[in-house]
Amino acid sequence: MNIHEYQAKEVLHKFNVPVPRGFVATSVKEAEIKIGQLKSDVLVVKAQIHAGGRGKAGGVKLAKSTEEAQQFVKDMLGMILVTHQTGPNGQQVRRVYIEEGFSVKKEYYLSIVIDPKLSNPTFIFSSEGGMNIEEVAKNSPTKLVKLDINYSTGFASFDSKKLSNSFYLSPKQIEKITDVAKNIYNAFIATDASQIEINPLVETSSGDFIALDAKINFDDNALYRHPEIMEFRDYDEEVKEEVEASKYGLNYIKMDGNIGCMVNGAGLAMATMDIIKYYGAEPANFLDVGGGANKETITEAFKIILSDGNVKGILVNIFGGIMRCDIVASGIIEAAKGISIKVPLVVRLLGTNFEKGKRILEESGLNIITADELDEAAQKIVKEME
Repeated sequence: MNIHEYQAKEVLHKFNVPVPRGFVATSVKEAEIKIGQLKSDVLVVKAQIHAGGRGKAGGVKLAKSTEEAQQFVKDMLGMILVTHQTGPNGQQVRRVYIEEGFSVKKEYYLSIVIDPKLSNPTFIFSSEGGMNIEEVAKNSPTKLVKLDINYSTGFASFDSKKLSNSFYLSPKQIEKITDVAKNIYNAFIATDASQIEINPLVETSSGDFIALDAKINFDDNALYRHPEIMEFRDYDEEVKEEVEASKYGLNYIKMDGNIGCMVNGAGLAMATMDIIKYYGAEPANFLDVGGGANKETITEAFKIILSDGNVKGILVNIFGGIMRCDIVASGIIEAAKGISIKVPLVVRLLGTNFEKGKRILEESGLNIITADELDEAAQKIVKEME
């Protein structure tokens, strides 16, 4: 689960990570009332959306007066912000974050993630923080270092020699960066985060280090332990079909094609999308119904797929391991009758009772095309689309 910058800073503040003073506003009036709380000659107005690249897209503005800050708030609220992470349709700005500015001496980058190879937390540090960190990683990889943390011992300190040799940091600078990193690590472990990114981590003219921007992602599988974090969820920032799918235990991701996919198992779902592309078409979604699909979940899965106006055909690919294919077939028929599927529907069943399931589909009297193999099913649905 992703959260807004202002929410991430609220979490980090609880773990003593230094962040600027600021407030969130959803209206110009609210901003006008609260802006007097900030005592700074420079204010920063930031659009709050679940996407990076806001600065380049005009979603971060530096104001040299309260009047200018209020004008930026007025300009930003309601605007459609298009960044490299939002896609061409952009994302509407429904709230802004106004915070105190600082005299910045140097920008750094600091993040913590789980290294998939080591299964341990890993810090990534760079002396080149800011808007172009992706270019730094791509073109100047020597300007980034990895600092692995052992779960069993926890985080004690960074490799001072490594930071000193790579970035010519003084012992005092390393000490302060390490203090910030310790608190970030504590927040990472305590909240079951999957990523905490501080970009930039700035060194002020007074020599302090402050998290000027913050992004946190959380492990969805651990959210049941954190109701306080669940309250941060902003449904306006999520795809409505994906939100609806989650209510029924369905894993759905919207895509740009026109062939809807209903599959059980993430690996099989990816293979199904791959073979659709192999035969020259594009999948409209990733949808994993899991191992316990029934009439209700299948019906809702069809509804979610068909809510996408781009869908011109549907491919159902089910392997009956945990679930029986005859039960799935009956669920497909009941769902098809209930919601009147008017686009071509190809169904491939394999596994437990697959022959019985196929017979149920063929004797249903509905316009359902069956297939025995995935390759055959993909070719059939692509041909139906021609």
